[in-house]
Amino acid sequence: MRKLKKQLAALTVLVSLSLFTMNGTAEAAIHQVKTGDTYWGIASQYGVSMQELKKVNNRTSNLLYPGQRLTIPAMNVSAADLDLLARLVHAEAKGEPYAGKVAVATVVLNRVASKDFPNTIRGVIYEKSNGYYAFSPVKNGAINKPAGADSKKAAKEALAFRGSGKGSLFFFNPKTAISKWVFSRETTITIGNHRFAK
Repeated sequence: MRKLKKQLAALTVLVSLSLFTMNGTAEAAIHQVKTGDTYWGIASQYGVSMQELKKVNNRTSNLLYPGQRLTIPAMNVSAADLDLLARLVHAEAKGEPYAGKVAVATVVLNRVASKDFPNTIRGVIYEKSNGYYAFSPVKNGAINKPAGADSKKAAKEALAFRGSGKGSLFFFNPKTAISKWVFSRETTITIGNHRFAK
């Protein structure tokens, strides 16, 4: 019995120390550059802004060398918000080209960065103005369906793209849109059936 108590005490100390060590080393991720890596690809892989990745590593050029070690900045988007963003992309851009999926996610992120909209992904997606939801999938419940792999990838890519686009704050299908106001917005790009505007 005494031996068992000592073993349990030793195991408790060991687990406590390993948890302390894991917490201490989890502060920053490091990526070792491989042949073919790009800042864009690395940023997309980790779901961080390409601009922030370069800034954290004091880089101004796009040159990377195999073996180089890059510090990955902390992702400032929670897993829950990333999943919500991917579900919106899935609901809004199902059947659209991949670039259109990235652009839909980018609109949400641009709104988060704009002073004219809520400052969180959740706030932007669930925003209600004059009694109407900003995104129809919130009203019809499609937002609650799981996102596909391409929508999850598009959401991460939009995070990497952050701050590099044309500033689109809106998107709509010109064939089905009924708001005259949305047609008055400056078009930034058209991808598939969606027109993006600011």
